[in-house]
Amino acid sequence: MGRDTASTLDPEERGLILRCQQGEREAFGPIVQRHMRGAAAFALAWTGSQEDALDLSQEAFARAFRAISRFDPSRPFYPWFYKILRNLCLNYLSRAARLREVPLLDDYQHASNEPGPDVATERREARQMVWDGIRKLGARDREILILREFQGLTYAEIAEVLDIPKGTVMSRLHTARLRLRKQLEPLMAGGTSRRER
Repeated sequence: MGRDTASTLDPEERGLILRCQQGEREAFGPIVQRHMRGAAAFALAWTGSQEDALDLSQEAFARAFRAISRFDPSRPFYPWFYKILRNLCLNYLSRAARLREVPLLDDYQHASNEPGPDVATERREARQMVWDGIRKLGARDREILILREFQGLTYAEIAEVLDIPKGTVMSRLHTARLRLRKQLEPLMAGGTSRRER
């Protein structure tokens, strides 16, 4: 997603946004097509449910369309849209936490194509351990890891979407990785002992 939603201004996308602001509803369709896959992947990383991820992505686009008249077309679309999607995902997490349900990336894991049963099992176990660690992190740590490690955004793009300096991105990411590593140590030790039996 980082390559498709770079923080540089896209003249074609700017033209579509201007047409939307002039009342041409159909011009929003190509914008959705450009960003839907990345938006759904981001929401899936938060929710662990393909259905919920699609619902949240669609709602984010609906809200973006309703607010498009207030958008500054001299700025890139994705960072602005991301904040809408991010708020929806955080609200989802708050509801899940109240229900004592911690989202995990199960749907994505089951949908992935893996080579060979042994390799597939090992990779599933490794991913499971990573997500067991990620789901125990705070929202800020989880978010920056998802943006960098799973969405592939550059430091500059993360700085743009989170509206923070690039140096802060690097610092937060370093801290989040250390916290994740600390979460993974007992999980990996347990996984090793299980394999040795």
